[in-house]
Amino acid sequence: MDLCEENYRYLLKLAPELRRLEGQFLSRVDNGMDLYLEVQEQTPYTTLIHLTYYFNHSEGQHPDPDIRLRVYHDSAQAEVLDLHQSVLQLDWDPHNPLLEQKWKANLFLSKWLVYCIHQGHSFDSGSTLQNVRPLAAKAS
Repeated sequence: MDLCEENYRYLLKLAPELRRLEGQFLSRVDNGMDLYLEVQEQTPYTTLIHLTYYFNHSEGQHPDPDIRLRVYHDSAQAEVLDLHQSVLQLDWDPHNPLLEQKWKANLFLSKWLVYCIHQGHSFDSGSTLQNVRPLAAKAS
């Protein structure tokens, strides 16, 4: 639970206006990868988001890491629902994740959010917030 609370705090540093965002957004920083955030669902107490980088490959764009997470505003927590990435070796089964797998996925999210914040990424209306078109090569 502490890790999910930590992820919530980091996510709000990255996107302070998260509860008001709708659609897809792009954060660009010098000497870094573009960070994409898609708000897939907003409810009174939760937000479902997709967060990723897109790497260019000969066959198109490839998301990595590619994370879907649910943000629980009432309990101030953010939890990984689905994770696809090439760095952390996980046997991720979104239908039956083991507690250790969930902990590793949420720890990965925590480290990645800190990295993104330190790089200067931000999704706020005063700086780098841009509403972008849906991308053709979106992961599910």
